[in-house]
Amino acid sequence: MKLDWSKLTQADRDAAYDNNRAVADSAALIEQRNATSAAFRGAHADHLDIPYGSTKRARFDLYPSGNPAAPCLVFIHGGYWQRNRREDFAAFATGVMAHGWSVAMPGYSLAPEATLTEIVAEINQALTWLASHGPRYGIAGGPIVVAGWSAGAHLAVTALEHPVVAAGVAISGVFNLAPIRDTYLNEKLQLSDEEIVQFSPLTLPPVNKPLILSYGTSELWPLVEDSRDLHARREGRVPGSLVPIPDANHFTILHQLQSADSMLVSRILQVVR
Repeated sequence: MKLDWSKLTQADRDAAYDNNRAVADSAALIEQRNATSAAFRGAHADHLDIPYGSTKRARFDLYPSGNPAAPCLVFIHGGYWQRNRREDFAAFATGVMAHGWSVAMPGYSLAPEATLTEIVAEINQALTWLASHGPRYGIAGGPIVVAGWSAGAHLAVTALEHPVVAAGVAISGVFNLAPIRDTYLNEKLQLSDEEIVQFSPLTLPPVNKPLILSYGTSELWPLVEDSRDLHARREGRVPGSLVPIPDANHFTILHQLQSADSMLVSRILQVVR
């Protein structure tokens, strides 16, 4: 249900983007995610914490498949550009890895220490590094698919223009930044007029590369509408698909990436064929 943003109270605007509050068991889901990811990292510890830039969070965790020419999913974590870390999302490499893909997970600087402009630049730096240096670790010799969840989905869509990217996967993303400036999230982000124009995929010409847009049908309405609206903007002009996940919320949708035979993984496998 799309609402009239101009008529919402400040409390309503804040609640529209508060996923932790909207999902009753979000704390338990996050705890489970972190524990499962810690176990996965412990079992795949050969290529962790590899620097790609000069900032403390500019590091990669690399999970090569054993085939250097395999497709590589670059997964960008979310957290509204101001929280979370790559280490706590490692478990979501399992779905595509079961099909012989490699996975790379970059960290990146967070607001308020970094502006959105600097964060976007860092993701592009990570992709450049991966294409150049990944093969020495047995990864990224094949197609690179950039993926992300929540704010990471936004960063994945902005990274579609990078020349090494073959396709994208955006899960539960935010694609219009203008409303964000009207919420509690902007206290740390401090979005500028230029950033809202430059980095809002819903107001920019679509990049002519395949893009999967996915959301949970139980998510907050702005995230659902952003995915639908971006797909509608691209449909008939550039390749892509819209993949709603029935009954999934902002946190449980990520379970799709853990299952080798999930609806979303099956779509990802087709994106570079």
